[in-house]
Amino acid sequence: MEAVIERADLCGAISAIPSKSMAHRYFIASALADTASRIRCEGDSEDIEATLRCLRAWGTQIIQQGGICQVIPAERIERKAPVRFLCGESGSTLRFLLPVTAALGIQGEFYGEGRLMRRPLSPLYEEMERHGCRLSPQGENPLHCEGKLKAGIYRLPGDVSSQYITGLLFALPLLDAESRIEITSPLQSARYVDMTLQVLEDYGIVVYREEQGYRVPGGQSYQMKREESVEGDWSNAAFWLTAGALGKREIEINGLDMNSRQGDKKIVDLLRQMGAEIHCREDRIQVSPGQLRGIEIDASDIPDLVPVLAAAASVSLGVTRIYNAKRLRLKESDRLKTVSDMLCQLGADVRELEDGLEIHGRSYLTGGCIDAAGDHRIAMTAAVAACVCKGPVRIRGAQAVNKSYPGFYEDYQKLGGKVVMI
Repeated sequence: MEAVIERADLCGAISAIPSKSMAHRYFIASALADTASRIRCEGDSEDIEATLRCLRAWGTQIIQQGGICQVIPAERIERKAPVRFLCGESGSTLRFLLPVTAALGIQGEFYGEGRLMRRPLSPLYEEMERHGCRLSPQGENPLHCEGKLKAGIYRLPGDVSSQYITGLLFALPLLDAESRIEITSPLQSARYVDMTLQVLEDYGIVVYREEQGYRVPGGQSYQMKREESVEGDWSNAAFWLTAGALGKREIEINGLDMNSRQGDKKIVDLLRQMGAEIHCREDRIQVSPGQLRGIEIDASDIPDLVPVLAAAASVSLGVTRIYNAKRLRLKESDRLKTVSDMLCQLGADVRELEDGLEIHGRSYLTGGCIDAAGDHRIAMTAAVAACVCKGPVRIRGAQAVNKSYPGFYEDYQKLGGKVVMI
């Protein structure tokens, strides 16, 4: 599918969609709980559907009615046959559920699509094998997992995916003895781990922070205490906030929590540093354009913001340098390369670095045809960049947005955007 987007001045108000990252966590915790629970989640995406599909494979009942999901945990019974887990392209689904499934002693066959099974699982892979699991070679599709995870000391570097740490934090409370996660280098994407700890606390799970990681008592039970509502998604709201900074008129986003543990709320501070005018009132954020200028951006805790920040930088005065972003090469695409290729195709001046991007701002972009490379954030960034292109932007593989934001183009049109799907 292709989308052709004509330049238009976006303006108006829109509501943030539910946080994909928080929804994964709440649904997994609910499936592990001792009683049925209700999750309010007014939205959907391919990644969340992948997690729900895998939880149902456990035997969890999930009844969806409007924006409410009733989650009825499965009975803990021994399963002799391997369970098939269809993870789609969702890295969170695979990396969260692999150690949890092993902690439950369930044999699993994990299937992936796109680049998912080619993305590395080390060092989580080796740590699971060291603690009682037998896994088929990395890169195989499906990935087979047998054996039961054992308590102990798990050592992970902090500059690999925080999803490995989250998966273990969900799994280790289910074991019969205390475990530790030792972080052997500075932790990047720490906010994502904070989100996990928030959900675990909500479900009565105790985790102790230590200087070098986390101590997790065993023999714990997940306990549902109340209905949970999934908060607004800062990662996807960042596209609209950036569009407000790039255009000529104000955009307002509703339903965002300024006290959220989501790291991507940093988009507000970064756009302000670049020169945008931003006003925050309760759960409403209003963004007006200003004279943008280049800045230095450390992407270690905000990797998902890099594509759209690079689009803003492409029309900012001076030079923007984005660094500590090497992990983006292991996303749905090699995201440093695809961001660079996409913006250069639209007329930007971008140089790809080993761990980031160097962007020399121009007064406008020209437009052109780009390939989303199966990456939802590339497709959405190209649509935002169309706001400052003299000519139309044609996006091949425009359906990639379904991974996290199926209603993206509809919301784009609500703000006055001109989108033709072909």
